[in-house]
Amino acid sequence: MNLLAPQEIADVLQAAAGAGFVSARCTEWAEGVKGRKSRQVWVKLARESLLPALRRLVEIQYPHVSVIASADTGAQVELMYHFYVYWGIPHEEILVTFTVALDKTDLKVPTITGIIPGALTSEREKQEMVGIEVVDIPDGRRLFLPEDFPVGVFPWRKDETGIPPDMTKELWATGRETCQFSDNPPPAEPKAE
Repeated sequence: MNLLAPQEIADVLQAAAGAGFVSARCTEWAEGVKGRKSRQVWVKLARESLLPALRRLVEIQYPHVSVIASADTGAQVELMYHFYVYWGIPHEEILVTFTVALDKTDLKVPTITGIIPGALTSEREKQEMVGIEVVDIPDGRRLFLPEDFPVGVFPWRKDETGIPPDMTKELWATGRETCQFSDNPPPAEPKAE
């Protein structure tokens, strides 16, 4: 297998994304005592380039989907699709992240489950928690929130569609027992001889 370097992967994905390519950057750093390298490719794409870029990534090597993360950035919601290529090849794994920014006026994105079936759980989570509409998702039922959870409320949003104050509790006011602290430490337990 011919393993591509991070910059080569970024270049291939840029070509696959075409006009929907926004930017790419590669990072590398060593972590921990052993200095194990972490190599990453971050690619920003327009929504219409998500599937072509992902199909091209599959041609490099079928990726291990880690998670689809999200961030409410104000006027947009960003989706960050985290994949690993060369998964299981010691010291060769590369994290490839596709970031797709969606305007809050048009929160639609195509499902990637036709390419990566294991992404279904993350896609369902984004629909519930952030209010994204995943177009053509094979199973759009709720997974994390109860069926009676209010429609149009998205727990991870920071705007008016997030959790309203009247839905939160003061957990410290629930009648739980409280710990009593003292300046005097408890007596030492006798030592077994």
